[in-house]
Amino acid sequence: MSRISGFKKFYKEVKIDFDMDKVFVTKPFLPPREDLERYIDRIYQTKILTNQGPLLKEFEKLLKDYLGVENLHFVTNGTLALQLALRSLDIEEGSEILTTPFSYVATCSSILWERFIPIFIDIKEENFTIDPEKIEKKIGPKTKAILATHVFGYACDVERIKEIADKHSLKIIYDGAHCFGSKYKGKALSLYGDISTLSFHATKLFNTIEGGACITKDQKISKEIGLKKRFGHYYDEYETVGINAKASEFQAAMGLANFPYLSEIISHRKHISKIYDEELKNTKLKRPKTQDFLEYNYSYHPIIFESEEQLVEVLKALKEEEIYPRRYFYPSLNELKYVEYSPCPISEEISRKIACLPLYSGLEEETAKKICKIIKKGLSNE
Repeated sequence: MSRISGFKKFYKEVKIDFDMDKVFVTKPFLPPREDLERYIDRIYQTKILTNQGPLLKEFEKLLKDYLGVENLHFVTNGTLALQLALRSLDIEEGSEILTTPFSYVATCSSILWERFIPIFIDIKEENFTIDPEKIEKKIGPKTKAILATHVFGYACDVERIKEIADKHSLKIIYDGAHCFGSKYKGKALSLYGDISTLSFHATKLFNTIEGGACITKDQKISKEIGLKKRFGHYYDEYETVGINAKASEFQAAMGLANFPYLSEIISHRKHISKIYDEELKNTKLKRPKTQDFLEYNYSYHPIIFESEEQLVEVLKALKEEEIYPRRYFYPSLNELKYVEYSPCPISEEISRKIACLPLYSGLEEETAKKICKIIKKGLSNE
């Protein structure tokens, strides 16, 4: 019996309906309770809850080995990971950060929160990542870094972005909130850039309830992140302004309990994603283009409708059956009321027509096919 099958059997034994009545765009993976309790027992034994405890160190080591990285900091959440990244690269306040308009709002909010200026670069239509060929036109004297997102786990054009960054002496930060488990040319996507961040939020394919990480190849930058995440001091040595981004032992416990299921989590999501593709292949819905050299993690299943009106009608039909996809990402971030608007026509158009279908461990084949049936009926009613 596979771990996932065993997990579903466990839920049925305790009289919990795995799919319940409502189907959301995602549901958090929870390990069998006894798996988690073994780690919680260790917390009760040590009485250590935070401050770089033994479970956190064990979890960081596990992540380093899995990703093939030397420097990794497990932190409270993915947003703080972005903020730490921005503040650990010696960038002056008020500098411009080139970024994507097509991402979760935290990508933009982190730039604003740290008192930098987001400059939006439009995206590539085929996989929604920042278009490197549009970057150089926006580089000015105040530009200091590029913050790009591996959207839905698809890889940014890391080689071209590095060429541009090296030419103009810019730092690179990758928001990798969606890319845990994705590999590019045999390496974890997290190995690219000056700093790469991760999110282990409950909505992600791998979760630590809340959580995130900063990854860097540079020892000096790693030391700076390690200092800033602990208020800027070690014991009585106060060295810089910092913040509290330390993760807890309970977050690490969830990560350690969930990690053994990772490969089967991805495998199941791949299986459901292929069902969606097969069932919807003869419609006019569009999907991201398959990327060469990418080992995909199946973190999301986005589809693009022909129009926003069509999307709204189909989502309404699904909602009537208590099925709740999400409009990722809407609106385009350059259209937020608290940023200076600059046109990004591709991002704006896609954001109005895109939705992500439910995709999570335990989603049944029959449910996926039911979702497709409702979608196809909605499309044919036009």
